[in-house]
Amino acid sequence: MNWAVITPLLIFLFIIFAVGFWSNKFVLKSNSFLEEYFLGERQMGGFILAMTMVATYGSASSFIGGPGVAYTKGLGWVLLAMAQLATGYFVLMVLGKKFAIVARQYKAITLIDFLKERYKSKAVVLISAASIIIFLFSSMTAQWIGGARLVESLTGLPYTYALLIFVGSVLIFVIVGGFRAVALTDAVQGVVMFMGTLILLVATIKAGGGIPKIISDLAAENPNLISPFGADRELTPAYVSSFWILVGVGVVGLPQITVRAMSYKNSKAMHSAIIIGTIVVGFIMLGMHLIGVFARPVIPGVKIGDTVMPMLTMKVLPPFVAGIVLAAPMAAIMSTVDALLILVSSAIVKDIYLNYIKPHASEGQIKKMSFSVTAIIGILVIFFALTPPDLIVWLNLFSFGGLESVFIWPVILGLYWRKGNKYGAITSMVLGMGSYILLDRLYPNAFGLHTVVVPVVLSLISFVVVSFATQQGTKAHSSF
Repeated sequence: MNWAVITPLLIFLFIIFAVGFWSNKFVLKSNSFLEEYFLGERQMGGFILAMTMVATYGSASSFIGGPGVAYTKGLGWVLLAMAQLATGYFVLMVLGKKFAIVARQYKAITLIDFLKERYKSKAVVLISAASIIIFLFSSMTAQWIGGARLVESLTGLPYTYALLIFVGSVLIFVIVGGFRAVALTDAVQGVVMFMGTLILLVATIKAGGGIPKIISDLAAENPNLISPFGADRELTPAYVSSFWILVGVGVVGLPQITVRAMSYKNSKAMHSAIIIGTIVVGFIMLGMHLIGVFARPVIPGVKIGDTVMPMLTMKVLPPFVAGIVLAAPMAAIMSTVDALLILVSSAIVKDIYLNYIKPHASEGQIKKMSFSVTAIIGILVIFFALTPPDLIVWLNLFSFGGLESVFIWPVILGLYWRKGNKYGAITSMVLGMGSYILLDRLYPNAFGLHTVVVPVVLSLISFVVVSFATQQGTKAHSSF
């Protein structure tokens, strides 16, 4: 083992676990276990809100998978990835104050709480919970694989052992600390991600002999590597433009991001988060994907894309600094999987168990159920991660598209359109999820667009048409 590299990572993990155990005292003494464990009692300030959104969104896909794809496709993938610049802006501006106010009125702790009160429908709750469980298993699998790849590259341990070590660390942290621990460590992790990206980008440019030489080397290998169309010219204008729906506008429909928009403490915090989050997301996404492309002349011939970032870091940086920089993807992966675990656990415990199985469960029973469900979910995902693909980014993007197809219109139109009703929401969710899965399996990238576009359009049309068609005799449930 390379202890010069591993030591900074161990220090980083020690800090993260210290925050987790410190946060546990809030879980233990809180008057509302559910609100504290799943929402941190809605006390996030602007900086922490921005960093938790950045760290939750910046994942194994951003730091491991994204650079791996950029390595294979060239600068065209960097252009495509920059659609993510608007992520935090769209979530907080579209949902904004109204979502936080309505969520407080409804006493909503989860996104499904909001949908349950807005549409007064058991079907909406069950479809929502099923969608979160199905699609977030895919996303969590990507995070488990990314973390295991990182531990594997640092320690030389077999992939399976690396996977078990990573999963065990994350599960202990989340079970002990809950949402507050995730949010606070996200602030630390966001800073680490920013600094790690900056250091590695500068070191990669230096190792490649400067940007002009790197560009000339790429052009000499394949001129398409420096074009906006990708190494194989598959990144068409239609596809790149439609990708903006998946990782830009559509992020409003991601439950793991949306729940952040109900957890800040005041308007000032939200406004600060919009500015800070946009700057940090923009820099990290640009920096990490440029690193992936610039790595091609520095470490040519890499076969597995997900290993590009760890291999590059070990090559261009001194061991101790490499350990500090590799804390960035570790931070991204841990923060994302923390948030996903909390979200899936809340869907099962809060939205299914407490709503329909045991509504009058005691505080002790709720705690036991929450901890047990979180642990079981983490263990189940291990089995999916035992046979990893070469590029985890596709697992993550599949999850994104599925969740957006289900949630984007019930959330947005539920807030801003009084006539939207449960029939429209149910039709939109079922059609969105069903069409996305079918297209992804049978006819991906229909009409040259990303697979998410057609399901999102179909779910919008069905929501509006069915809501209008069922207006007579149906009172839209809304208190605003």
